[in-house]
Amino acid sequence: MNVTVIGTGAFGYAIAKMLYKNGNNIIMWTHNKEEVDLLQKGKKEIIPGQKIPKDIKFTNNYEEALKDAEIVFIMVAAKYVGDVAANMKPFINDKMHFCIGSKGIEQGSCKFVHQVFNDYIKTKYISVISGPSFAIDVVNNEPIGFAIASKSFKTKSKIKKALTSDTIKLRNSTDIIGIEICGSIKNVIAVASGILNGLGYNESTRSFLIVESMHDIKELIRVLGGKKKTILSFAGIGDLLLTCTSEKSRNYSYGILIGKGKKDQANKYLETNTVEGYYTLKSIYTLLRRKRIKMPVIDLIYKIIMKDADPNLLVDFLIKKK
Repeated sequence: MNVTVIGTGAFGYAIAKMLYKNGNNIIMWTHNKEEVDLLQKGKKEIIPGQKIPKDIKFTNNYEEALKDAEIVFIMVAAKYVGDVAANMKPFINDKMHFCIGSKGIEQGSCKFVHQVFNDYIKTKYISVISGPSFAIDVVNNEPIGFAIASKSFKTKSKIKKALTSDTIKLRNSTDIIGIEICGSIKNVIAVASGILNGLGYNESTRSFLIVESMHDIKELIRVLGGKKKTILSFAGIGDLLLTCTSEKSRNYSYGILIGKGKKDQANKYLETNTVEGYYTLKSIYTLLRRKRIKMPVIDLIYKIIMKDADPNLLVDFLIKKK
């Protein structure tokens, strides 16, 4: 199949590599013309130590990227999805299938990624994918499980055919909003888990946080029209466990700096790394207030990150939470 991957970040490349492994024809889009030349000539690596197959093509031209695409993966940071979708629109046809791997909530509108995408591109062939997966583990052929959610059976079948392999498993869901909630908020909880690490607390306390957060996320899924059981999926507890316990997670690493009281270093880390949990925290805090939904753990994390409240309040909260 002809598959286009929009975005040349580490995770986008990891998915592209797995699609290529399955014999699909891959073209990746990036906004940077200089990057295209470097990648195409093999003079730049996306993931250190991972040589890019010569058959994977690169372009910064939307028309070229989408010309023959049967499946399009959206793998840019959440804040860019609106601009990307708007620029893609003139080159979209009604036979294309879409899979969104971007995670987060748009600033201002507080819309989830698939909603932002649908504002520009109206299609029934849309899906979201999420699960416990670091890019380096994917390209190293570690066994990985993803949840894929769509209202279209045809879309799920097509994407599963393109991506499923001896190391990649996709489990079906119809709960798009539930998968997106899990994929977004886990990054915020990972920041909090990192804070606990930075404060000197060990695995037991971080597990305490994960379990308490699961209950809150499950309730939020219900309130926003999703299915509570989605919290038990690869996108839910699976991704929470991974992101909240590993220093490979940029959200977790950022939280450690906050917990250690190294706010200046944390701010510098934000300048050089994409910490989705930081931006999602702003959006989910606003969304909860607009919809008058109570989620105290988010309120507290917001106060610690945005208002410089004492990180130790997180431990007090866990103990006193009903």
